[in-house]
Amino acid sequence: MQGDKSAYVHDVFSKIAKRYDAMNSVLSFQQHRLWRNYAMRQLPLTPKSQVLDVAAGTGAWTFAIAKRLGPEGRVIGLDFTEAMLEVAEERRQRFTFRDRVQFVHGDAMNLPFPDNTFDLCTIGFALRNMPSAEGCLREMARVVKPGGAVVSLELSKPEAAWFRRLYYFYFYRILPKIGELVVGDRAPYAWLPESLIDFPDRKGLEEMFRRVGLRDVWSRPLTLGIAAFHIGWK
Repeated sequence: MQGDKSAYVHDVFSKIAKRYDAMNSVLSFQQHRLWRNYAMRQLPLTPKSQVLDVAAGTGAWTFAIAKRLGPEGRVIGLDFTEAMLEVAEERRQRFTFRDRVQFVHGDAMNLPFPDNTFDLCTIGFALRNMPSAEGCLREMARVVKPGGAVVSLELSKPEAAWFRRLYYFYFYRILPKIGELVVGDRAPYAWLPESLIDFPDRKGLEEMFRRVGLRDVWSRPLTLGIAAFHIGWK
């Protein structure tokens, strides 16, 4: 089952790679930019930080992190979808601080780095796509140095019942149709609501952070709980 999910997710994101960023803006009503800006303000970055951005996609968060680093800082963006990395690398060539950024092809469930390598490990809007969210967090915790942090910015489940009903109507009924009109394929955006069905809510994800050994875990709901920010320390 895990292999089937990985193959399906790979196919989905290969199809939408070139339109991924534009579609995120349309489908989230620009909220994803506000969420990422909030997350950036929480990141424990220094000019010399060594950072791993897991499931980096086309590199939106990777580049935002790079702008906060100094000449000695580095951020690696890892993804397993070649089409997404092609877009990310094209963007890197035009990026002012491109020497601080590297993109690598790799599996988030088996990160190709030694233990205790990075000061910070991030994942944005991708944890729910993993064959095992807990397994991915465990790998992220493994490669972070003691005293370093693991951060997730992810879609979540609205906490107010009235808003949850309204949001789920949009998420399950309207969003796939918009995706089909813009991309010409319903499947990639039908996957978004499917990916949240078995994914934990905000408090459940906090507990998952703790189960992989992270401490001082806290989270913040964003836009009435549509998304959530989580951080834990090693």
